[in-house]
Parts: sequence; C-alpha cells; structure tokens
Amino acid sequence: MSVRSVSESAATSLWRGAVLVLLGTALLALSAKVNLPLPYVPMTLQTLVVLMIGAAYGSGLGAATMIAYLAEGAIGVPVFAGPVGGLAPLMGPTAGYLFGFVAAAFVTGWLAERGWDRSIVWLFLAMALGHIIILAAGFTWLAYGVGLGAEKAWLVGIVPFIAGTVVKTALGAALLPAGRRIADRRI
Repeated sequence: MSVRSVSESAATSLWRGAVLVLLGTALLALSAKVNLPLPYVPMTLQTLVVLMIGAAYGSGLGAATMIAYLAEGAIGVPVFAGPVGGLAPLMGPTAGYLFGFVAAAFVTGWLAERGWDRSIVWLFLAMALGHIIILAAGFTWLAYGVGLGAEKAWLVGIVPFIAGTVVKTALGAALLPAGRRIADRRI
C-alpha cells in the first residue's frame, strides 16, 4: 500500500468518525428531549441511544461520542433534557448519569467488539451491564456528590428507572440487529 493510499484511508476514516460522532450527539440530544420529568432526574430515552451507539460504534468511537456530547452541553449547546446546556447539568443531580454514559458506551462497545452483539441475548446482557454502569454512577453521585444519602438516592435515582431500564434494554437488543439487517440490505 502506498503512502498516498494510507493517508487517504486515514482521512476517510477520520471523516467517517467525525460524521458518526455528530450523528450520535444529535441522536442523543433528540433522545434527551423525550423525557418524563421526575423530582431529581428526568427519565429519557438517552440511555437507549447511549448503549446502541456503544454497541454499533465500538468502544473507542462510542466513548468519544459521549465525550463530544458532554462537551457540547458544557459549552452551552442545549443538548441535555429540557432546553438545557451549560455546566449546571454536569454538576447537578444528573451529573453521575451523564458521566456514566462514557463508561457505559465504552463497555457496551468493548463487549460488542468481542461478539456480544451477534446474539440478542448477549446484546441484552451487554446493554444491561451498560445500564447498570449508568445507574451506579448516577446513584453514587446522588448519594455522595449531591448528598442525598444512599437510601434517598436509591429511592429517587434507581427505583423509578428499573422498569424503563428493562424495557429500553430489550428494545435496544432488538432494534440494533434489526437496524443492521436493514442497512446490510441497502448496501
């Protein structure tokens, strides 16, 4: 392979990655707008999109997409739940969940890279683990960062999300393979 073809391949790969990151952050922003307001943390479709991005993009690009999303929000782009951007969501009650997105996308992507996305059951387990990571980060931040204590953090930061988490995990495990089959037919 010539030096020119290697540099063209690298440029194409970089361009493709940038487009995927922008598409991913746009999908995350849209998923944040579909929300059910709760007292401390709204229930959104974000975790579904986070885990689908992780599984579809892989560990590196999945985590990079989450970091780009957090950066967009931090500079004031209204990508978070509600018409919100800026640093407040990254320091308030939602911060643990938001930062948990990075680790969850990475882990789900890492498992997908090892074949966990080849079966709905294994993909469900990979996405369930991603949800556990997000909920654990959110719980920890609510309990100790915000100072709610473990019991209240459990009641407001975990319990209201259990049923939705199961549904979103099942939906993601079914949608991703279906989406790939559709994409394969079009190519």
